Amino acid sequence: MPGAVATGHSHRPTTKQQNKGFKSRKSTKGQLRDAAKGRIEPGQRKTIHQQAMSKLDRKNRAKQRQQEKAREHARETSVFAGKDGAPRNVAVIPLCVDGDAVAAIKILNESVEAEAEVKEGCFRVPVTRFKQKLQYFPVTRDLTACLDAARVADFVLLILSAEHEVDPLGELIIRSVESQGMSTLFTVIQGLNKIEPAKQRLSVVSSLKSYITHFHPEQEKLCSLDNRQECANLMRSLCNTTPKGIRWRDERSWMLVEDVNFGGESTIVTGVVRGKGLKADRLVQIGDWGTFQIEKITAAPLGARKPEGMAVDGGEGDALDVPTEDQDELADLAPEEVNMEDDDDMDGASVMPEQKKGVLLDEHHYFSDDDQVIALQMPKKVPKGTSKYQSAWFLDGGEESEDGSDLEDFEMEDVQEEEPARPEDGIEGAAGDVAMTEGAPTEYAKSVAFVEPNEDEDAMELEAYRKQKRSEAEDDLEFPDEIELHPNVLARERLAKYRGLKSLRTSPWVEEEDRAHEPEEWRRLLQIQDYQAARIRSAREALVGGVAPGTRVHVYLKGVPSEVQASYSPSRPLTLVSLLRHEHKKTAMNILINLPADATAPIKSKEELIVQYGPRRFVIKPLYSQGGATPNDVHKYCRYIHPGQSAVATFMGPVAWGSMPALFYKRIVPGEETPYDDEESDLPLKLVATGTTMPPSTSRVVAKRAILTGHPYHIHKRVVTVRYMFFNREDVEWFKALPMWTRRGRTGFIKEPLGTHGYFKATFDGRINPQDSVGVSLYKRVWPRPAEPLQGLLLDPDLVPELVEDDAMEADVE
Repeated sequence: MPGAVATGHSHRPTTKQQNKGFKSRKSTKGQLRDAAKGRIEPGQRKTIHQQAMSKLDRKNRAKQRQQEKAREHARETSVFAGKDGAPRNVAVIPLCVDGDAVAAIKILNESVEAEAEVKEGCFRVPVTRFKQKLQYFPVTRDLTACLDAARVADFVLLILSAEHEVDPLGELIIRSVESQGMSTLFTVIQGLNKIEPAKQRLSVVSSLKSYITHFHPEQEKLCSLDNRQECANLMRSLCNTTPKGIRWRDERSWMLVEDVNFGGESTIVTGVVRGKGLKADRLVQIGDWGTFQIEKITAAPLGARKPEGMAVDGGEGDALDVPTEDQDELADLAPEEVNMEDDDDMDGASVMPEQKKGVLLDEHHYFSDDDQVIALQMPKKVPKGTSKYQSAWFLDGGEESEDGSDLEDFEMEDVQEEEPARPEDGIEGAAGDVAMTEGAPTEYAKSVAFVEPNEDEDAMELEAYRKQKRSEAEDDLEFPDEIELHPNVLARERLAKYRGLKSLRTSPWVEEEDRAHEPEEWRRLLQIQDYQAARIRSAREALVGGVAPGTRVHVYLKGVPSEVQASYSPSRPLTLVSLLRHEHKKTAMNILINLPADATAPIKSKEELIVQYGPRRFVIKPLYSQGGATPNDVHKYCRYIHPGQSAVATFMGPVAWGSMPALFYKRIVPGEETPYDDEESDLPLKLVATGTTMPPSTSRVVAKRAILTGHPYHIHKRVVTVRYMFFNREDVEWFKALPMWTRRGRTGFIKEPLGTHGYFKATFDGRINPQDSVGVSLYKRVWPRPAEPLQGLLLDPDLVPELVEDDAMEADVE
């Protein structure tokens, strides 16, 4: 017999211990989910996306989605459908010196055999091949005309040149149009066949495509006007593509004005209603002319052309819409009678009591004569005895703010990251959790006598100290709000409007103290209690009623001044935008402004700028403040916006519902040296920043900070003798209640004054460094300035031809 076959044998491992699993009666949801590893039992599929659908159900759902998409497309394009449908607005904008918008339109029309007279200004071209109508508006290289045309255009057609590069004026136009917000964009190349030899044309196209995709990455193809097939394809896109539109524009009624008649008592503008329904009760913004009331709206079909006098046949019966008792007034400020009921209370609260002996800290005046803490009452939000007309200037909240409406504007959420707290901001910037020693006895030896310094030696030491600190400040922006007091100036008089805050973010701000210093029109501004509720209510009113979009109408305007007729030019586009309710009333406007990182210089607060948001342009001198949301709605004033930073620009101007893009321009005087000078551009106008409108608020406090610093003269553990902050004993007594801080995060308080030269003893929560500096923060409220409507053009074309000719000559030489 063969021997037994040897089998492998292994011992049980003795170094590995395996414990039994815990047997529980119930498992957690997390344990069950981990054990399932993504598998879902048939009975546990709750949502429609988790249901195991049959093939018939899947086909039915796909069919429903397809039908819904077709209905949505039909709704978007219904305004263009039919014989009497609205034309598609096409703005043709040249960016180069040799760009010709009229010639480009002729080439496009010839590619589809569309016969029409091409002229300057607004004109229609029927495209029979695609059964659509195009309404062209060719413009020259005029910045104002380009912005107005792109604002009401369904399609923007940019013209690039194959021979000349885009000069600074063309770049300013494309940046402005892009920042303003535009609908669907197409780009064409003019003069490509002039490039010789022919093999270089591909490189020219590639270079121009690289340039335009820098601003608009979605531009995958550039059309050559010298290629008939590409032009025909572009015309097909113009006639069949659904324009994406502009959000803020489509929430209102608007039109491109085709004709203006100044005859008779009323000024009549003619055009096709777009967006929402046009109502006679709402005010309209006509270009840069201003805001006007509507007398009536009548039909204006193309077949029935009216005579010169524009007399309405049939009288009031032909009116599509007439004003009612609900028509908006032109008053932009509330009547002065609003404040009559509480004038007595306001006068008594706006004057600081003369008996006070200390600075205001949060809500209290400390160290008063009767040694009692006096708390000031907060002002009333709505005056008593307000009439029905006056109540329109106080917008309260409503049900709209509580329901999860689909009209909620998610873009209005503040997404700014808050800056970390600094020592000068208050208790948030403290170095640690070390408790304050305010109630502890002093550690300074009482037997040590204070020696009064010599005045001449003290003045020389002060000058040397400030010279040394000024040289350090040139390289260090750690204390941008620091101020220096002259020894002969009383701090309590120089800083009479300032107050102290324990915390910039959380301390309450008593508005009664500011009543004596507020602007005259501040109490007459629009008061908005609940912004979201008021915005939703105004947007819902525009959804129903009015003349239907796609209708060609005559709009009769009231009170158009005679000087407007002299400034009107048919070669420049004229727009009509219907304002939502209350949008003509002034309030404290806030715009989030972004200064690009490649900016040549910072922007100074209260510097004159030109702002455009929505359909309006203003000359403003804004205040800049830090963004973010704070519990007390107090925001620090910024003297400058440095490149790469963002801030909130505040001024008094008309309210704007919803989020709108904003453009900030700066005018530059030729020959004058300014920090905005650009070696590559000599234009007298520069686009310095862009932004987005934020919810307006008259309760938002912009607090200007003043920092007084002192030098630690003598240090004994946590007790420090400070000098050079004040220069007399009375100022120390006045500002004694203010909390103190150091650059490295230590906090303290003034213990007692020493001598008559402003020296004082302070106690801190820890030992400070001899190289540290001691400071106190004071705040006062600064008020925004009113905006003025822009008169004239943004950039006068008469100032540009010399620059254009010089660039063209340089290009020819090269």
